[in-house]
Amino acid sequence: MGTLTVLLYTAGVTGIVLLVARVIRSRGGSGGPVHDRYEAAFLSGGPARVVDTALAALQADGRIAVGGPGIVAVVRPTAYDPVERAVLQEHAAAPHGALHHLRMAVMRHPAVQEIGDGLAARGLIVDPATRRTTLRWCAVLGFSAFLFFPVAAVLTIVDFATDPDASVPYFVKVLPLLFGAGVTALVCGAVSAKPVTPAGLRALSAYGRGHGHLADAGHLVALHGLRGLPDPVLREQLLAAARIHGRPGRRGRGRGQRTSSSAHFSSADAAVLGVATTWCAANGSCGGSVGSGPSGSSCSSGSCSSGSCSSGSCSSGGSGCGGGSSSSCSSSSGSSCSSSSGSSCSSSSG
Repeated sequence: MGTLTVLLYTAGVTGIVLLVARVIRSRGGSGGPVHDRYEAAFLSGGPARVVDTALAALQADGRIAVGGPGIVAVVRPTAYDPVERAVLQEHAAAPHGALHHLRMAVMRHPAVQEIGDGLAARGLIVDPATRRTTLRWCAVLGFSAFLFFPVAAVLTIVDFATDPDASVPYFVKVLPLLFGAGVTALVCGAVSAKPVTPAGLRALSAYGRGHGHLADAGHLVALHGLRGLPDPVLREQLLAAARIHGRPGRRGRGRGQRTSSSAHFSSADAAVLGVATTWCAANGSCGGSVGSGPSGSSCSSGSCSSGSCSSGSCSSGGSGCGGGSSSSCSSSSGSSCSSSSGSSCSSSSG
């Protein structure tokens, strides 16, 4: 049993060290400040918050009008930044002006996706693929420790049967390793489930302190979510648009909402952010948003990749649709994700 114990401790300690090192490395980075309200929105609520920020700014100065039942009309096609241009482009490309289709399409637009890429490159958030792999490591280490408990019990019986004079039961010998591996897996899993890094939280907090006095609709939504939107009509329209793609069990739409553990947020935030998007970082498989910051976020299953997916084109290497390891993207008068056994994209209009 001595050789087996040595090998077990060697493997266990190696696994613990590698997992801790991966978590520390994945959540490091150069950091830096938040550059604009869209980066603050992405850190606070992911792609959904970014789009809501642009829509609020466009509506506030009369460049778009959102009427019932959730129809967007462009009054003045003037954009002041890439995200606003994405809104106008997707509106022009859509066969109608349905708000929920417009939000979904803009979330997948490269202008929004690149915000997440830039934040990840600076170490302010962790990309979905990296977090998904880290969580798998945590699961493997934790399940290995759990499954070895009955094995250790059997080996203890065998040890006493072959050596009645054994002073220390085998189970006691390996218990510190099993307990340490289990605790490490749980702690690292909890940390890795948070998409926003400590540097990202600090940067977002600093941005909020420096720009909290701004009262324009765009900044209010970026920092506080839809509950900070001064226009109650637009707030209800956006809430309703988010719920359309956030209802569980609807084909091609989010199957539920995953709440990011990097922050605590209200059910209203969850309803707004629980939609399928492309760039996401919540438990490595979702879509509503990245989520952290003052009001946090939630993610619903059903994202494509961590690259970009605009108007039905997908890039590989991100989180899976429907919370699984495979994805399917389609665009038909908008965009939606549905889980499948492979990864494919199609685009149609009408």
